[in-house]
Amino acid sequence: MTSPIDGAALLDEVEAFHRRFNVFPTDAAFVAVALWDAHAHLLDCFDSTPRIAFLSPEPGSGKTRALEIVETLVPQPMTAVNASAAALFRSVSAGNGKPTILFDEIDTVFGPKAGDNEELRGFLNAGHRRTGVTYRCIGDGGQQTVQAFPSYCAVAVAGLGSLPDTILSRSVVIRMRRRARNEKVEPFRARIHEAEGHKLRDRIATWAEQARGFVMGAWPDMPDGVSDRPADVWEPLLAVADAAGGDWPERARAACVTLVTASKANDKGSLGVRLLTDLRDHVMVGIDRLPTVAILDRLNALDDAPWADLNGKPLDNRRLSRMLAEYMTADNEPITSRNIKAAGSVLKGYYAADLRDAWARYCPPPPESPLPPLPGTENAA
Repeated sequence: MTSPIDGAALLDEVEAFHRRFNVFPTDAAFVAVALWDAHAHLLDCFDSTPRIAFLSPEPGSGKTRALEIVETLVPQPMTAVNASAAALFRSVSAGNGKPTILFDEIDTVFGPKAGDNEELRGFLNAGHRRTGVTYRCIGDGGQQTVQAFPSYCAVAVAGLGSLPDTILSRSVVIRMRRRARNEKVEPFRARIHEAEGHKLRDRIATWAEQARGFVMGAWPDMPDGVSDRPADVWEPLLAVADAAGGDWPERARAACVTLVTASKANDKGSLGVRLLTDLRDHVMVGIDRLPTVAILDRLNALDDAPWADLNGKPLDNRRLSRMLAEYMTADNEPITSRNIKAAGSVLKGYYAADLRDAWARYCPPPPESPLPPLPGTENAA
């Protein structure tokens, strides 16, 4: 009989192995990656699997090295660079165990010059859920039939820039950066260190079998403020942390809050949400109505905003009307311009009352108002 493995001590070793070769931006990133490595061994216990994404604005930021270390620790790693969607879903549905797909240079697939790659995007989105399948026609000519290929598998990606929103929202995002001169790592020698990683991987697999009963059907408590899609992403990782015990449940939840908060800060949302937010925070502050011409002047004058240059043209009345009409008032009517009486004339414009419901539903919380100075300190040095 195999003696029980201390899950917390094992995850400590996994984290330490990453720290030898990787420089991640925060301790939270090391925690998340160690939990992700372990979760890949327990994939059938969860309803969904988060993608883990190592992204950076510049090359030489350690993304590929991070994938190389992950590769030594996960079950059946499959390195994919420019792999087609057909190759991936056939590999996942082959029936000899699910591969862990490691997709380097993902920017060549979804970058601005790579086209939409809707087929691969659909595969990655569908494979996030255990019930996810990809439908394809098989056979020749008139003998074709539709077959469902299971797509559920663990996926780690690395690349420059960002990812499509549908993939990004299903991912734990690690924002990589180049090492500073005072940040040192141990050189990774595949012939030596792969064997060390594989021994650690085999111990993770043994522990996973011991923890399976605890993880299966677990519903880990989420930190305050983590819900909806971020909760789906982190649920498997928190379940692994709870099964490991020690200080990992606490560290995992702290990492969850840190990385979810960071993802929200980096998430600019859709252009429509940006429009609503700028209207609330910069254009109609303390104003109950404003003519369209004044709204456009204020939006196009905003620094660090896209409105003055939308594909070479500033935001105009027609586009503003079309964008706002996609959102509803509290009475479930499209937001439209209305008459505003001003200086003896009538102008078309928008009312804050019509926008408030959309502000509450789609916009991030408004910035807090600064506190007034304490009495007697207004002129203090």
